[in-house]
Amino acid sequence: MKPSKKVALIGCGGTISTRASHAFDVLDYPETGHKLTANEMVSELQPLIDFADLEAIAFREVGSSKIGPIDWLELARLVRDIFDEKPELTGIVILHGTATLEETAFFLDLTVELDRPVVLVGAQRPLGAVGSDALSNAVAAIRTATDEKLRSMGVLIVFNDEIHSARDVAKGSTYRLNAFSSGAYGALGVVDPDGVRVRRAPLRSDVKFSISHLSALPRVDVLYAVAGGDETIARACIKAGARGLVSAGFAPGMTSPLEWKELLRAVSKGIPVVQCSRVASGRIARRLHLKEFSIVSGENLSAHKARILLMLGLTVTEETEALQNYFDQM
Repeated sequence: MKPSKKVALIGCGGTISTRASHAFDVLDYPETGHKLTANEMVSELQPLIDFADLEAIAFREVGSSKIGPIDWLELARLVRDIFDEKPELTGIVILHGTATLEETAFFLDLTVELDRPVVLVGAQRPLGAVGSDALSNAVAAIRTATDEKLRSMGVLIVFNDEIHSARDVAKGSTYRLNAFSSGAYGALGVVDPDGVRVRRAPLRSDVKFSISHLSALPRVDVLYAVAGGDETIARACIKAGARGLVSAGFAPGMTSPLEWKELLRAVSKGIPVVQCSRVASGRIARRLHLKEFSIVSGENLSAHKARILLMLGLTVTEETEALQNYFDQM
């Protein structure tokens, strides 16, 4: 009997779509392996499942270090168009490299109105390698995309049989199979052998940005705080045309004195600055010194996710309190 559920499989490349050159090629495969197309991935996956029909949608066959803002804009429009043109689809699965997977997911979550699941998935070991998680992760993502319970939860990441929200998830390991987690908040649910189990729902933000008029995103750079750091990097970013800056500061939300002076100069020139932390957990409260100098608190977003929100925010406004409102709603 033909499955009633249909899932579009968008191929972006990454480890999950790479065939290793030999069984122990788990290190050099980005250069030595072979990237599979979306059609080839459907050929690998469809024989493993009988609960959904897969439709291949080509996009990229690259490592995710090569995916950035221009690709995000194109991918977001592709997702929107697929849903508009294919009402019969149950959901979309996006095969993606792990290096920037959480950034792509967060961008999509902020820009695409969804009434069906969109699930991003990657792998730590390529196809054909010993202990590969590529096919098992992809099947778990397809199962998630066909589950009615996930329709209203925004963009999701499935990894190592766990379901995470795009807003909370972060990669925390270079090589281990349990590479993604959601920190203090935990996974939304799991993909067990007998079904998808959802244990919590994310608190959904109303913040959405229109990208229909955009051909590019404003340049925003991230500054990583180090002991004794100076103004050199901040100054270079401003000279390169940064429209905004994100400070990945010391734990409570501050940076070195010389870099701080340059950040204040940036604000005086109308360049918004968002203060985040270089540590993995905890929020940046908008303390008096941030309010006094019109610095935006990044709340508990990582610096790289704060960069995405600031990029999108700058397409609407450069006013500090309006930008702060976007972060407060996250």
